[in-house]
Amino acid sequence: MSTGGSVSFGSTLSCTMRCPLCATEDTRVIDSRPAEGGGAIRRRRECLVCGDRFTTFERPVIVATVVKRSGRSEAFDREKIRRGLEFALADRPVPEGTVDDIVARIEASARAGSALVTSEELGKAVLAELRNVDEVAYLRFASVYKEFQGASDFEREAAALEQGNDGASVS
Repeated sequence: MSTGGSVSFGSTLSCTMRCPLCATEDTRVIDSRPAEGGGAIRRRRECLVCGDRFTTFERPVIVATVVKRSGRSEAFDREKIRRGLEFALADRPVPEGTVDDIVARIEASARAGSALVTSEELGKAVLAELRNVDEVAYLRFASVYKEFQGASDFEREAAALEQGNDGASVS
């Protein structure tokens, strides 16, 4: 669940957290702990008016810009990475939290580099992660990312996967 408060910037940072049930600003933090491998802070909160309890996550704002294949630029969006992973891993036997862990690693990598990251670099990072998790998920993602045109592309990529290289010859 995202934080639903308002943030104003100036000489000081003020953050008002609203209760998602009654929208009052009268809430308190019950518990705080690191989440997503230390990349976020999970806070358990309680509304002092209605008694509802809810969870918020605080994440650093990534200033990375993604340069697409077309040359167009857009802000890094961790949810796009998540959706791609969830699609590739749908109905696959992977441990709970795998998607969160992969997203956190890719996000940290994007944040650690320069302010620009290409969609190609992100795609390769996702493929590298999926290679270690599930071969079927790897092939699913590769088929979209590498724009497979037919069965021969799947065969070539599967052979490259078995040989241990990245299948870079497939476009």
